[in-house]
Amino acid sequence: MGRAVDAQTMLPVVDEISQSVLRNSDALIGLVRLKTKNDYTYMHSVAVCALMVALARQLGLAESIVQEAGLAGLLHDIGKMVVPNDILNKPGSLTDDEFRIIKSHPMSGHRILMQGQGVSEGALDVVLHHHEKWDGSGYPHGLASEQISRLARMGAVCDVYDALTSNRPYKEGWCPNKAIRQMAGWKGHFDPVIFQAFVKSVGIYPVGTLVRLESGRLGVVMQQGRNSLLQPQVKIFFSTKSMTHIAPEVLDLAASHARDKIVDWENPDKWKFKNLDQMWVHG
Repeated sequence: MGRAVDAQTMLPVVDEISQSVLRNSDALIGLVRLKTKNDYTYMHSVAVCALMVALARQLGLAESIVQEAGLAGLLHDIGKMVVPNDILNKPGSLTDDEFRIIKSHPMSGHRILMQGQGVSEGALDVVLHHHEKWDGSGYPHGLASEQISRLARMGAVCDVYDALTSNRPYKEGWCPNKAIRQMAGWKGHFDPVIFQAFVKSVGIYPVGTLVRLESGRLGVVMQQGRNSLLQPQVKIFFSTKSMTHIAPEVLDLAASHARDKIVDWENPDKWKFKNLDQMWVHG
């Protein structure tokens, strides 16, 4: 709207998201995946805010840094407001010139925020450097390893994860488990210590993941396990042996009486279940 940004007006939003993560991080991080193609740019910022808060807590950072991380997540893509929508939402491949414009958004965002007030140095750095990579191949400055601030290294992981798991005009989002596996294979992209902490914060099988159990039943991950990332709470609803729906049952795989375990994740598109998200959103 042509006005400078006052970050202080955003802090109540960050605090509300932070408290939601504290109450139930699984639920909030799962819910922010349910953005539509049309509200992606806005909801992506909300999602990265929530992911940054959860990651900061996983790393054991002070609450003041948790708040700063959340604010950084909320603002990290503000530079995209100067990128034309037809480029942001282009369904096909970008031209070299269009990609150059996209790559300008960190510096544009930093410039926009420098005209305002109340944005910490840490949050400003995330806006400018969340596309830097651990091996120095990122942009805009080609920083590497410890040259990149801890908050910016956190922002890089959270930004990529949410982008991969979101539906966009030009692609369907990946299953969370697939996104984690792919990111783990990108050597040199992320700080390995921060990435491992991120995996712990969202889970190897994040909330909403469709999984196959050893018994042949299918279920949706409802909540992370108390002691093991491999033993979440799962809502069972389908038998692959009889190929029929069964009475829904929430199974805590960490419980001593649970005689079952996850074999692998399943691609929801393969099974074409209707309203799969409703199963874990509404319990």
